[in-house]
Amino acid sequence: MKSIFIISGERSGDLHASNLVLALKAKDPSLSFRGMGGSYSKDAGVDLAVDYSEVALMGFLEVILGFRKVIKYLNLIKRDLLQFKPDALILVDYGGFNMKIAAFAKENGIPVHYYIPPKVWAWNQKRAIKLKQITNQIYSILPFEPEFFTKYGMEVHYVGNPLLDEIRKFEAHPFFFQKNDLSYQPIVALLPGSRKQEINAMLDKMITLVKEFPNAQFVIAGVDSLPEEVYQPARKAGIKLVFNQTYDLLFHATAAVVTSGTATLETALFRVPQLVVYRTSSASYQIAKRLIRVPFISLPNLIAGREVVKELIQDDFSIENLRNELQKIFSNVVYKGEMLQGYDLIREKIGERSASETAAKLILNFKK
Repeated sequence: MKSIFIISGERSGDLHASNLVLALKAKDPSLSFRGMGGSYSKDAGVDLAVDYSEVALMGFLEVILGFRKVIKYLNLIKRDLLQFKPDALILVDYGGFNMKIAAFAKENGIPVHYYIPPKVWAWNQKRAIKLKQITNQIYSILPFEPEFFTKYGMEVHYVGNPLLDEIRKFEAHPFFFQKNDLSYQPIVALLPGSRKQEINAMLDKMITLVKEFPNAQFVIAGVDSLPEEVYQPARKAGIKLVFNQTYDLLFHATAAVVTSGTATLETALFRVPQLVVYRTSSASYQIAKRLIRVPFISLPNLIAGREVVKELIQDDFSIENLRNELQKIFSNVVYKGEMLQGYDLIREKIGERSASETAAKLILNFKK
């Protein structure tokens, strides 16, 4: 194997893609990489044909409205893939886009490796059949997925969770408070998301919590790849922002309010009691509500197989519910203790293996 084309479509996928690239390079330094991703992939040595920020969309309705844009980049990637002629294609999450690329690659004789497969168990489960047809190998980072895929006659490799690899590498900054001009009041970490649409939908209500908890300091985990103006409401409210310091923030946090996504699992692995929130457009929510086939949307609850953290979704994401649930985290010792026990269960289910190392080994040992 000499060349690999790798595709990720958002921030967390870009991080996992970059770590996989580094693991592959460590095993075979002669490999060359091209693809779609962001700054993490670029820094890892991927020659970017497309930066994912040009394509990123969220929500069912938003994707439909942005259809022409997606088609444009699908066609661009297809052309580039044929021109690059890789020995393997690695797809990282980003199901709607990557499944189309997988089908195209398979038709053109390019082996397809799917790292972090689409969440077909959540809705339209028959997509698993399509996934079987258009991939050569699948590498899962969620411990319950292999059992689901066996129903469709598929062998899926559970490789561990890459977030654990990241957290193992983390070293807390010794002067985090001084560096960011923070007081020593208890910290409530606000993680409003990594996309502009998410932050616009979540941040206003998160901000209202500040006046309700005068004995805590609220600190936002900012994303420096987004325009500064998305955080202006928080700055006007006097809330501190830290950029590229999410793990330091979680390391010191007493509680967190987190937009549903990868960050909910990161928060659980740091053992920070949290409240999960999510809101999208009314049209997107109505579509999703009719399609989703799982009882939870947050990764901690999905992995545990029960409610470990409270989810405030759509209309439940109200100021009153936010206040009441955060108060429980601060004042209800039993409630907090049960959540931490749930985190222990999640850690046990995830296991200790290195996801990037395990996936890299399987990819390089693959025989057509």
